[in-house]
Amino acid sequence: MALEKIVIGFLGAGGIAQAHAFALNSLRYFYAEVPEIECYAVCSARKESRDAFAQKYGFKKSLSINEFKADPTINTVLILGPNNVHFEHLKIALEMPSVKRIYLEKPVCSNQEEEAQMAKLAGETTKKIQIGFQYLQTASVREALAFWHSGKLGKPIHFDLKYYHGDYLQKPYRDKRASRLTPAPDGGAMADLGSHGISLLMAFLGEDLQITSAYQAGRFADVPMDSDLFSSLSLVHPESFAAGTLSASRISSGTGDLVSLEIYAEKGMLRYSSHSADYFEYYLEETGQWTRQVVGSNYTPISSFPSGHVPPGWLRSMIHAHYVFTTGNDQKAFVPDLQHGLAVQRVVRETAGFLKDYRKLIQ
Repeated sequence: MALEKIVIGFLGAGGIAQAHAFALNSLRYFYAEVPEIECYAVCSARKESRDAFAQKYGFKKSLSINEFKADPTINTVLILGPNNVHFEHLKIALEMPSVKRIYLEKPVCSNQEEEAQMAKLAGETTKKIQIGFQYLQTASVREALAFWHSGKLGKPIHFDLKYYHGDYLQKPYRDKRASRLTPAPDGGAMADLGSHGISLLMAFLGEDLQITSAYQAGRFADVPMDSDLFSSLSLVHPESFAAGTLSASRISSGTGDLVSLEIYAEKGMLRYSSHSADYFEYYLEETGQWTRQVVGSNYTPISSFPSGHVPPGWLRSMIHAHYVFTTGNDQKAFVPDLQHGLAVQRVVRETAGFLKDYRKLIQ
């Protein structure tokens, strides 16, 4: 059966939009069966930026927001603009009669009022909404999730997740990304990086994680005090009584782009690191042995292009996220819907209050 043609409209024309354009254009190389995809329209606040984006990446139209809303050709919207416009852009996409599916980059919104309105919208719409937590589609993470949910390791006891990089140690980089230094929960390390970590933990443990405490570190004269450059949460999973930490950092020197997860359980433990992204490892108390489960870029039986043993890259998981988004043909995938995005956002938002209390404590 022929798949419906996907007519794409981008709301946003920045760096992340370039990555999404690459992923969409790459689908046909990785998968045998994909829909016809037309990169049709791009919209952003500055006409010159959207015009340049459309010309460079082959979009047919460069549109203002009013022109975008009124165009009945678009059936698929990707929301890729700044964090503080995600909610408004989602409302626009939901109000477009022709739109059937929406890809929303994280964080899904910027404040508690928007969360409440989004929760209401989520219950009212039948349109497909997928949130941009592409680390869930990393090949090794997908297999680690399946192994964890097999129950072989038993109940969790404690856990630790880190998402670190060090780019914001450099002032020129901070100056370039000043829009991401807004106060939590709109900006900061926990909203930008930590939201991926929260999403991962929730995929493994469940969405009812609770914060017990939080702190932040790192001070620079050009960074607002209420924008966290490094922050750490103490979390508890009420059902199992498992507890642990999640930390997000933009100022951890030498880390590259590190995502590290360890879960210790009654019958063993599981660990994954993006520095060794082609495998995950687990230990079983029963055997007393470590197992390294090599996964590489293997998405079988759907795809193993270019080869299953090739180490994966960041864009590879994004490509698969778009495959899931445009076809729905991966029953193994954890698909982060709007409810998931709001669950993550709730922890991001609560982080702001805990960090505010912490700053009062140390002043």
